[in-house]
Amino acid sequence: MGEALGLVVALALLTWGAAAFDAALAGRRVRPALVWSPGWEAARLLTQGRRRTFSADILLVRTGVVALLMAALLGAVVLPVGEAAVLDSGVGIVWFNAMEVCVWGAVWLVGWGVNSVYPLIGGYRYLVQGLSYELPFMFVLITVALGAGSLRFGDVVAAQRELWFAVRMPVAFVVYLVSAAAVAFWGPFGQPVGRDTAGGVRAELAGADRLLFGTGRYALLVVVAAGAVPLFLGGGAGPLLPGWAWTAIKTVAVLGLLVLVGHRVPAVRMDRFTRFAWVALIPLTLLQTLVVGIAVLP
Repeated sequence: MGEALGLVVALALLTWGAAAFDAALAGRRVRPALVWSPGWEAARLLTQGRRRTFSADILLVRTGVVALLMAALLGAVVLPVGEAAVLDSGVGIVWFNAMEVCVWGAVWLVGWGVNSVYPLIGGYRYLVQGLSYELPFMFVLITVALGAGSLRFGDVVAAQRELWFAVRMPVAFVVYLVSAAAVAFWGPFGQPVGRDTAGGVRAELAGADRLLFGTGRYALLVVVAAGAVPLFLGGGAGPLLPGWAWTAIKTVAVLGLLVLVGHRVPAVRMDRFTRFAWVALIPLTLLQTLVVGIAVLP
């Protein structure tokens, strides 16, 4: 129970921090201090009424909004904080990937359920985006599991005692970061919520619905950033500080990089990203898998 509570608190703090950093980079400075900007935004949305569209399926919309946040939380339970995870599963990597796939359904339910053109376009965009990044992302996770000889996150961390997988598998690490941004439809992959479609999936969301959807998106970004730590950066290993502190430091570093890239890299057209993913990313990840497979042969 204590570990689960700690995970929820850590996820909440990192989600708040990601939102504050995003606001700072976007220039949305509010008083009395920038660090409180997510709180002010949350208060504003909570006092705002929900928007209703004609013949909307409210059950689907609310299910999708809640499912986005739940997918992030359930994906985090298998990630070790220091030495232990809330759910130390023998198939933790499979579980992590499954929660990422659940995001597809959550975003699509919101886009479809509100019965409006722009959210529907945003939902379709995310499905196309998912078909582009999913195979490279899955092959990256397979490569990591192959290198560690296990699907358990704890075993993956233990396999990096001498050298991080980010060094041993640089292509897989870069592809993971690209896929992580795409999973959270962040930065150059933010077209599912793009301005050209009045906000896409979230165009018709207001009040508490918009708050939960936005919180789920930031939480998802935090979780995929945190996933890079046990997968590629040695988990909580490090000198002087305890394991949980090194996990937090590495997570903040990856999270900061993703948020920064989101404001510095222009949007990518989905047709071009799909072509790039299938022509370049998939062959590169398969080649990385082959190299790792040869290296681990007895």
